[in-house]
Amino acid sequence: MSDEALQLLKKSGVLKEGHFLLASGLHSPVYWEKFRLLQYPQYTGRLCGLIAQHFCDCGVSVVAGPTTGGIILAFETARQLGVRDIFAEKEGERRLFRRDFELSPGERTLVVDDVLTTGGSVMETLEAVRGAGAVPVGVGVLVNRSQGEIDFGVPLFACVDAPALVYAPEYCPQCRAGVPLTKPGAAR
Repeated sequence: MSDEALQLLKKSGVLKEGHFLLASGLHSPVYWEKFRLLQYPQYTGRLCGLIAQHFCDCGVSVVAGPTTGGIILAFETARQLGVRDIFAEKEGERRLFRRDFELSPGERTLVVDDVLTTGGSVMETLEAVRGAGAVPVGVGVLVNRSQGEIDFGVPLFACVDAPALVYAPEYCPQCRAGVPLTKPGAAR
């Protein structure tokens, strides 16, 4: 873990404590509000630079990110690597490259996303990359909450490894204690 990365995430107010409903459907007492980081281009650029630096010798020719969080991070990582950037959009149970985005067979592709918990959006993006005949060379994320339980079949780099407690709703101690559940990103 990069101490610099953790400090940048803390300075931007990314780490929140409470009772949160994650996009995966799991509950957690902590939430990484990654979009708070994006209001500080200098911090976003620095963290994407760590990802770019880690994969700079892998022959990356395109960076792909899943919507929504991965779009800006993939763009900035691609900018720093001097390569193209595309994004995969959710359609039903999978992600697709639309808007005339194309990958060439064999094209070396780096997948970049914000916070990794269950790996669903990254896995869907990797499937879209492979489905286009391109070759994934790695995955870069800002925060890895997966506790090392996910294997994408390619190298994984995280600016910060921050395993956090997550619970299925039926096992959530905060639900049992009656703590109100917050859905991050919802209108206030």
